[in-house]
Amino acid sequence: MKRSGVFVSYTLRISAALVFSIIVSAYSNSQVAKNPERNIEASRPAETEKNAAQIELLETKYRFETNGDSRKEVRTRVRINNELGARQFARLSFDFNRSFQSVEIPQVRITHPSGGIADILPSAITDNPNPAVVDAPAYHDVRVKSVRILGLQPEDLLEYRVITTTTHHPLAPDFWLDHTFDRSCLVSNESFQLDLPASANTNVRYNPKTPPDSTPSSASSTDQRIHYQWTRSQTCVSIAASTSAQHKPDVTVTTFTSWNRLATRLAAVLIPTDDDSRELREKAASLMVPDSDANSKISDLYDFVSQRIHTVDLPIGASGFTIRRPAETLASGYGSPEDKFALFAALANNSFGPARIGFVSSTDQVSEADLPSLANFDHLLTMSGYPSVNFWMDLNIEVAPFRMIAEKFNRKTAFVVGPAVQDRWQLVLSSFPSRAKQKVAVAGAIDVDGSLTAKVSYAIRGDNELILRLAFHQTKRDKWKEVAQVLAISDGFRGDVKNVTASDPYATKEPFAIEYEIYQAKFVDWSKKPTRIPALLPAPGLPDATPASRADPTSTSAQKFIDLGTPLEVELEASVKLPEGTTAQTPIGTSVERDYATFSARYSAQGNTLRAIRKLHFISPEIPATRVADLKAFLHAVQADQTQLFTLQQQLAK
Repeated sequence: MKRSGVFVSYTLRISAALVFSIIVSAYSNSQVAKNPERNIEASRPAETEKNAAQIELLETKYRFETNGDSRKEVRTRVRINNELGARQFARLSFDFNRSFQSVEIPQVRITHPSGGIADILPSAITDNPNPAVVDAPAYHDVRVKSVRILGLQPEDLLEYRVITTTTHHPLAPDFWLDHTFDRSCLVSNESFQLDLPASANTNVRYNPKTPPDSTPSSASSTDQRIHYQWTRSQTCVSIAASTSAQHKPDVTVTTFTSWNRLATRLAAVLIPTDDDSRELREKAASLMVPDSDANSKISDLYDFVSQRIHTVDLPIGASGFTIRRPAETLASGYGSPEDKFALFAALANNSFGPARIGFVSSTDQVSEADLPSLANFDHLLTMSGYPSVNFWMDLNIEVAPFRMIAEKFNRKTAFVVGPAVQDRWQLVLSSFPSRAKQKVAVAGAIDVDGSLTAKVSYAIRGDNELILRLAFHQTKRDKWKEVAQVLAISDGFRGDVKNVTASDPYATKEPFAIEYEIYQAKFVDWSKKPTRIPALLPAPGLPDATPASRADPTSTSAQKFIDLGTPLEVELEASVKLPEGTTAQTPIGTSVERDYATFSARYSAQGNTLRAIRKLHFISPEIPATRVADLKAFLHAVQADQTQLFTLQQQLAK
């Protein structure tokens, strides 16, 4: 979806990144980097500043066995360039699951510029539950091993080795791996080695632009093993010049011969059995209103599992793609994404047919053409069990309304696992039944000094509703002012925000509402003649008129279209009271109608009160690329209206 906004669409797409930067920043301060690669990512500096730390060597070695066991060894050598780099590498942390993995840190050494060497003692290494599972004892096998590094200074050389051993993984003897080489210029030299058993019939695919140093031949291998090695060196002028848009991995390894075989293995461990059927049937019956329709009943089950069962936010596969008994998840009141799916499936299966699980990626478009691997998936969705109509749900975002799918997953292809699946690859489409609508109302007043005081109210239904629900849900109430301040800035309002309120993020059956007050000194400079001010409204966001392409199954050529985004109604209203004796000349209204979108703007002045109303309605999600000229004319009319100003005349003596 390309549309930039409608008060909360593009403007809020932009503000969403800012809002979540507040959340992520607060969250990151209490978390630790998970592995060497994440430590690299965490140290990424701004393009204009010197790298806080330069990784002179990143060496990774994998060895797999025929029974699925593996050993990963990472050796890293980091040059600390400044105090920021010293802080970033003051703690190294690594994720693992102790039920089938172990992590050793045999070496952590600091070499000072003077030549002195300091080895970090084993007593500096800690092993604790992952912060996400501290209050979830059932997942305490998901751990973080950390080492605290004291005394790190600029110009020091930090070296460390980490060994992760995996034995008896729940999906063994199968294994899989994806690896992507660093392109950020933070790694000067990178080495990647694979040691595979020839008897495992492993499928290896690599990026043609990053081939191995030599292509191995199992026939010439004397120890019945296959070896690959990559070595890469980078000399970069700037991060921007070297960063690639590539999302696909450079190296993929898998023992799964097909996606169907992978689906069969996953179904065996993720689809619940009937062991808890009686208990769960009774629970399901207590949750559903007897005389309601099927959609309302499944909505009741969704609301319960989504909101009442707390999501333990673990990466997919952190528990080895195994599930707890649904009755246990129900009793505990919390669950991983896999366990919440299993509970919903167990509750719903008796009434609505078998639910299915969908694996999806927030960054990539994984497809059947890729090698069967779980490495690229980072989110789980649930497909309903209706026999004739299927729709998608997201049980893991606790404040997501029923049948609403986050935009980053909408229109992605999902890998579907479960019973009665005819098509393994299905398009994720949000089927949220309510019409997408966004409304903002501004009630303000300008005093004789030119200061503005206003109350701004939002009511949101649709894609951006979820962004704001999450932002307020994941932010402590005493920090709501910061979220609202970011929202105000993104919508073009300047000034100090106070008295922020928001509706309950869990009240998903109603639009999400936000209200705040804003004060801006010197909003009007009365000394300027004539005095002009804009309508006190957010600028409605507009789609990009650049055509996009997609494959046309009925033709050998690609189909060209312009993406207008989700159909959406936007209403923007403002009333501003001027000082007594002030008059205003209003802009001329605008009205533009197309079959795919409409826009209207009305302006008036009654006494000393200004009023402005803008309405923008996107009717169609897309139009043919042949209508690009017509769309540009429509957009030009909307943009021209946004530049119009009220002209004020103040009669009061200063």
